[in-house]
Amino acid sequence: MIGFIIRRLPFWVREPLLIVVGSVLGVRIMYLAVQDHDRVAAGLGVVFLVFTAIRVHVVIRALRTRRDPGPAAPADGTAADSAAQAQPSVQAQTQLQAQVPEPGRRPGPATPEKEPNPWGQAFAAVAVFGALGAAVWFGPRFMPSDTTAPQPVSCSDEAHGKLPKAYRDTPRPVTGDELCKALNRPDLAELLGTPGESATSVSSADNTAPLTDGKVAQPEAEVAFDTYTVNVSATYNHLTTDQYVKLMRFGNESDVKTLTVLGRPAFLSSDHTMRIEINLGGGGSGGPVEEGPLARTLTVALDRDDKGGYCEITVWSSSGALPDDRALLDISEKVLPGIPGRTA
Repeated sequence: MIGFIIRRLPFWVREPLLIVVGSVLGVRIMYLAVQDHDRVAAGLGVVFLVFTAIRVHVVIRALRTRRDPGPAAPADGTAADSAAQAQPSVQAQTQLQAQVPEPGRRPGPATPEKEPNPWGQAFAAVAVFGALGAAVWFGPRFMPSDTTAPQPVSCSDEAHGKLPKAYRDTPRPVTGDELCKALNRPDLAELLGTPGESATSVSSADNTAPLTDGKVAQPEAEVAFDTYTVNVSATYNHLTTDQYVKLMRFGNESDVKTLTVLGRPAFLSSDHTMRIEINLGGGGSGGPVEEGPLARTLTVALDRDDKGGYCEITVWSSSGALPDDRALLDISEKVLPGIPGRTA
């Protein structure tokens, strides 16, 4: 169908159109082929450019012929003689028709039919299809994004149900959803040193601290990327960071570094995560609890006076690699001010 329409176009519209389309496609395909090192695409781009060069040659030859027309050679001698003999009679009939005016019409000089300007047609064709090519080339940059594309994962606005009693007994505790919204920042991947990654999963929970009989609120949220996973939690107990550090050193924890974050006492520590294998098949009970990859944790007091309670930001990866400690400090400086309540 497209080929039929192109063949029906006038010469001075069809040829500039083919030149514009061939050059745009050829240059674009060659550009992509060089970027991707694709030989097949490079060959296709060469085909389009050669096709364009042929059309340019055809247009140039047509322009030269139009500017300097030469005598057309007859097909054979007989046809030329008969055409020469018939020429006087045809001219006489033409002159006679020109001299006889139509009824009711005053005779006047005959006006020759004006031929279309080939340069005007060529310029119009190039302008129109140049605009179409520009719209195809730059259109995706200005068009709205596809609504069917996968959207970044976000924190759920749905309530997790009734909060445990520990949250009602704790003054102004933060919830898991609030921690999630504070942690799931657009620049979190960049803070981790992996810009360009998008979160693959987001979760939150309104938990209570273990071994406290459900009396200590401990909400948490977690954001996972392809490279790292970040977990943030808040524990509303009466344990100060100073007491926490002493307990860790009493347990022979040597990789503990004290510092100050946002004017609050804090410390950095490392510990291994736990790996649990759950068998969902027949009668198996799953494997034992194993030691998982190393995790790095920044613990920050809930207030400047360190009266008890703390926030923990933990980062780990399945490969065991860890970001620099500066990443944890950057995350804490961005996330902790966004946590409402006691940590604000």
